[in-house]
Amino acid sequence: MAIETNHLTKNFGSKTGCADICLSVPRGHVFGFLGPNGAGKSTLVKMLVGLLTPTAGRARLLGRPLGDRAARRRTGFLPELFRYPDWMTGREVLDFYAGLYHLDAVTRRRRIPLVLETVGLTGREKQRVRSFSKGMQQRLGLACALLPDPDLIFLDEPTSALDPLGRREVREIISALKSGGKTVFLNSHLLGEVEQVCDRVAVIRKGRIVADGALEELLSVNLEVSLEVEGWTPELEAALAHLSTGFTRVERRARLTLAGREDLARVAELVLAHGARLYSLVPGQRSLEELFVDLIGNEN
Repeated sequence: MAIETNHLTKNFGSKTGCADICLSVPRGHVFGFLGPNGAGKSTLVKMLVGLLTPTAGRARLLGRPLGDRAARRRTGFLPELFRYPDWMTGREVLDFYAGLYHLDAVTRRRRIPLVLETVGLTGREKQRVRSFSKGMQQRLGLACALLPDPDLIFLDEPTSALDPLGRREVREIISALKSGGKTVFLNSHLLGEVEQVCDRVAVIRKGRIVADGALEELLSVNLEVSLEVEGWTPELEAALAHLSTGFTRVERRARLTLAGREDLARVAELVLAHGARLYSLVPGQRSLEELFVDLIGNEN
């Protein structure tokens, strides 16, 4: 596993930042961590990257305990709020971070041009940070996170200051990292983007995990299905109503809510078993936004 947490908890006096966090993130996956503002997302990430000390619980990164230096050298981090000295050039910022990562001169000469190209800043590295747009600064932060060629990368709102084209490029970078066997832990409020790149997601609410699993599995819960049937009988209606958590019918067409995708075959079996003809069976596609709203409600 790239990340394993066991009842990880952080208290700030009488206030709980996050509590009893139990997560497992496989290597080579893109993991989306979602929640409203103040839910505990940043608290968890700061514990994992070593900026906060847990109150209780344990965690391992890349098979090593929290704080292990070997694991830290294989970890990259882009925080949500970061600032670089505006008098430095982009190249100087990367040189400074290369020093923090203890990269030797040969590795610096190889990695710095590569990460500049990856984030689309080639040719801009001699400009001073004060001349960078917000989007360019975001790209520079991403370059710093990728500089040591990490196996595990924490990205906190990596597309927040980017235009649609820039967000698309970041998605492509994340996909390339995954293809290269890297693990990406992604915090983002842009649920549509999370849905496009993540294999697994977890949702945190008031410091506690309220959903965790493969994205496809989470989105298939409470599946809305439309079907068209000829030859309805009271017995068939009763059987489908019993199978579902919600059932309505108007003439030949009906809508029902299933507990999961595994019940789709059972719907077809019931229709045929009651001597009716099935003309269509169309499962709806639940969005990550709908799942998020269901779990969080109207919480601000």
